[in-house]
Amino acid sequence: MNANPSVPAALPRWQQFYALTKPRVVQLIVFCAVVGMLLAVPGWPTAPEWRTMLAAGAGVWLVAAAAAAFNCLVEQHIDARMKRTAWRPTARGELSRTHTIAFSALLCAAGAALLLLFVNALTLWLTLATFVGYAIVYTVYLKPTTPQNIVIGGASGAMPPVLGWAAMRGEVGAEAWLMCLIIFLWTPPHFWALALYRAEEYAKSGLPMLPVTHGNAFTRLQVLLYTWILLAATLLPFLIQMSGWLYLAAALGLGLRFCWMGWRLYSDYSDAYAKRTFWFSIWYLAALFAALLIDHYAAPYLY
Repeated sequence: MNANPSVPAALPRWQQFYALTKPRVVQLIVFCAVVGMLLAVPGWPTAPEWRTMLAAGAGVWLVAAAAAAFNCLVEQHIDARMKRTAWRPTARGELSRTHTIAFSALLCAAGAALLLLFVNALTLWLTLATFVGYAIVYTVYLKPTTPQNIVIGGASGAMPPVLGWAAMRGEVGAEAWLMCLIIFLWTPPHFWALALYRAEEYAKSGLPMLPVTHGNAFTRLQVLLYTWILLAATLLPFLIQMSGWLYLAAALGLGLRFCWMGWRLYSDYSDAYAKRTFWFSIWYLAALFAALLIDHYAAPYLY
């Protein structure tokens, strides 16, 4: 029984390890990778292609989960000072550094083995490069040193469609890099919306997030500008004939909604609306990539 009701009870051990993998974040990563896989295959995948996709999806999930666990380890003291992350097992000292490192290494090794044995070497090396980009370059060096951490570090977070495309094609086409560009441009307004209503926590933690270093108004302007840049980028799949009118309608509807929310956030700020913008951005990206996928399979019947 928990003697102090204000302190959450410790999770069961398996849930502690599972929490380290940041399941919701990794789910979106794997979803974008799977969309990249499906778009790389003309028509409906064959049985061997489905097997490759299953192995690739599992491999990407394992390596992404390993990177998330490593991030929790590096940021355990920062997480302990933030309400949003103070519940994490590493922040509460429920999992030791040894346990966390071993868990991360095991996941990474298992994912790498799957990709090497059942997918291809290109996907393996791109996935490992993404791991290094997020877990080392972003978490260790960029995040604690520059307010542009999200912009620069967003390159590694934008890689899932490239990984998916490489898994099915054995090479990386322009379409994959275009999907990567969309996620790259989506990342700043997504995270800065979060940073706006968590600015005090970030300041307390010592992280140089944009609202802390440049203020609320400047960050809101950046969110607004990025939503319009992102809207322009999301039109490119239609312009290069990667997708059709169905996707275009979805991209315009979702993009204009995001731009409107960016304008509202800029002109009439509240923490509640910043939080609403943050959560919308997650659904925005999922819906946009779902539209790419639906258009891909609907194209033979519509165009």
